Amino acid sequence: MRLKKMANILVTTSRELQQLNRRFRGKNRSTDVLSFPAVPGIANFAGDVAISAEIAARNAAELGHTAAAEIKILALHGILHLAGYDHERDDGEMARKEDRMRKVLGLPVGLIGRNESRKLTPTKPIATRRARKKRR
Repeated sequence: MRLKKMANILVTTSRELQQLNRRFRGKNRSTDVLSFPAVPGIANFAGDVAISAEIAARNAAELGHTAAAEIKILALHGILHLAGYDHERDDGEMARKEDRMRKVLGLPVGLIGRNESRKLTPTKPIATRRARKKRR
C-alpha cells in the first residue's frame, strides 16, 4: 500500500495524547503516537497523526538519539498506519516496511522493532527509567 495523500501531524503534550486516547480508543493513558484515518470520501487526505513531544524526548534520551529523530520515527509509524498497515494483525509486514523506510530515511531503530525486541509498550521506557531511579 502507498500513501499518496496529505496527512496532518500534531506534536503536542502527553496530556493531550491521553485525552485523545481516552476519547477515541477508550484507554485512559498517554501514548507516544496515535493515528486517525480520514473519513472515507475526503479527497487527497489520509488522516491525522498525533505525537507526544514529552514521551518522544524521554524515549530519545533513553535510546541515545535526538528528540527530532524520535519524532520522525513516530511520524513514520503513524503514517504507515494511515497507509493501512497494522502491526498487530499483519504478520510482520508493517515492521518490515517500517524498517526499510527507516533505513532509507537514515533513522535509528524503528518503533516496532525496538518494542518487539525489548517487549515494551510505548510508555514503558519512561516507567522503567523511573523505577530504576527509585531503586538506587
